[in-house]
Amino acid sequence: MLTKHETDFISYWEKNRLVKKKVLRQIYVGLPLAVILVVAIFANLLSGWYGRAQMVMFRENASLIVILLVAALSIVVFIVIFSARHRWDMNEQRYRELLSRKEES
Repeated sequence: MLTKHETDFISYWEKNRLVKKKVLRQIYVGLPLAVILVVAIFANLLSGWYGRAQMVMFRENASLIVILLVAALSIVVFIVIFSARHRWDMNEQRYRELLSRKEES
């Protein structure tokens, strides 16, 4: 026997499961988390808490900034895709489990 919350989730997911799987929609879901993570990394890097590392980074290797920007972009893309697909998979699994429980009853 399913609760009202579970039946509401089943009806909601039947209507929206294909919409939530679209790539553009997935980007909107994971983007804030990824941007917060990258901003925190750069704030830590630019805070100057370890002066020698900052001196080496900016004086000896100027191309390191480009590498850090590429790494930041890679982090954002990975987190956006992974978090959105993981959330969709979790909802899909819950939906299928609830459907199987509903059929058993």
